[in-house]
Amino acid sequence: MEFLKTLGIEDKNFGSCSGQIWGSTTTEGEIKVTSPTNGKYIASVYQCSEADYLQIVEKAEIAFREWRVMPAPKRGEIVRQIGLKLREYKEPLGMLVSYEMGKSLQEGLGEVQEMIDICDFSVGLSRQLYGFTMQSERPFHRMYDQYHPLGIVLTVSAFNFPVAVWSWNAMLAAVCGDVNVWKPSSKTPLTAVAVQKIVAQILKENNLPEGLFCLIIGKGSTIGEKMLHDKRIPMISVTGSTPVGQHAAEVVSKRFGKLILELGGNNAIIMTENADLKIAIPAVVFGAVGTAGQRCTSTRRLIVHDSIYDKVKESLLKAYSSLRIGDPLDANIHVGPLIDKSSVAAFTHALVKAKEQGGTVLFGGEVLEGEQYASGCYVRPAIVEAENHYAIVQEETFAPILYLIKYSGDVENAIELQNGVPQGLSSSIFTNDMRQAEMFLSPAGSDCGIANINIGTSGAEIGGAFGGEKETGGGRESGSDAWKQYMRRQTNTINYGKTLPLAQGIKFEI
Repeated sequence: MEFLKTLGIEDKNFGSCSGQIWGSTTTEGEIKVTSPTNGKYIASVYQCSEADYLQIVEKAEIAFREWRVMPAPKRGEIVRQIGLKLREYKEPLGMLVSYEMGKSLQEGLGEVQEMIDICDFSVGLSRQLYGFTMQSERPFHRMYDQYHPLGIVLTVSAFNFPVAVWSWNAMLAAVCGDVNVWKPSSKTPLTAVAVQKIVAQILKENNLPEGLFCLIIGKGSTIGEKMLHDKRIPMISVTGSTPVGQHAAEVVSKRFGKLILELGGNNAIIMTENADLKIAIPAVVFGAVGTAGQRCTSTRRLIVHDSIYDKVKESLLKAYSSLRIGDPLDANIHVGPLIDKSSVAAFTHALVKAKEQGGTVLFGGEVLEGEQYASGCYVRPAIVEAENHYAIVQEETFAPILYLIKYSGDVENAIELQNGVPQGLSSSIFTNDMRQAEMFLSPAGSDCGIANINIGTSGAEIGGAFGGEKETGGGRESGSDAWKQYMRRQTNTINYGKTLPLAQGIKFEI
């Protein structure tokens, strides 16, 4: 395919790069990548060795010493150039995201646009890494705080956003003065190889050191574990499942490393009795079936007031029956495939469990067959009448299953259901009642990191900090002041007087 050639993807690719220099290891196994869109082989990636990893970390340490003292606006200039280069490659990279991961072409292009946007955000941020000045209680003293780079930031990304999540971390970390090592999902390694080659062009043009932006594609049981235990890596950002995050937290916290955890979501939309269904129904459908339900912000539960329940159910069934499922490179389709057959198995297993626990499948649930679905990764998105306490509803199934849940009475009852799961990422309420909206956003409202009014749970903008609470991990990435996590905070006090007064009025004379 032409876009593979444009991006420099070869039939066989290497799994480590220190910036511009690629490794040559071929003895650690080969990841053969097939597209979930048609089951066809795309290309392969040789996994790196422990020796490759050690060499890259050594180069990253050396690069950090140079990068940390470069003025932040100069670092921002490099990020600006990366953003411009991504603009040049937006179409082929978006096509690769779609073809390798399975999300629609519109979403693939949108993900690359998100990379471009975070570059723009980071360029502005490079001139705003501010601290605060505080008033000292001691005369002729000045007190303030400032932020310094941490060192090596490791980004562990997931398959569902194979390039955007890396950019959230790498671009912010770069302007903060950190260097980045990237371990992408083994399910989508080719997009990582492509991005590394794009960034390498900027590194070469600016004569920047090896170790600034690095790539490691290797086994989680060996390379991944070594990364978690490596004291030379002060910060690790992990996007993945809750069990993966729990393990990372145990290991990294023991060595007092820092963590950003972006883990599971079990996101709900509340529809109150006065919801505007003209905007609510499309928001629910996109949230539930976009990226084939494989977003951490996908809508998994719909909590509907009993007075409009039947009308909402009817509208959803009509909308779902019109969904076009097929090749994500076709701009006219709504739903592409799941990432692989194990995800299909998880989808069908969840539906079996839902029925066993008392749920009713109202629509969908089939694994699609036929020539156009030859990869075996296509399913028909499902709607299931359920209750919030079902064990399967309490879990996150990374697939297009929407649980339809009824509530009665006041909005507080719906909020209790919304909060009644272990995860706390994204949430939404559709209402035209100001009091209901304010209650949802109050301390007694949604317990999620993201809470929206009259928009869905999916599709966060880069300007706001992204992340959630409870088993979602508590991390924040992207906008707002998330940059502070990539830096170490330092309080400074300067005595410009001729005496040495002590704080709290303590007297000490010798």
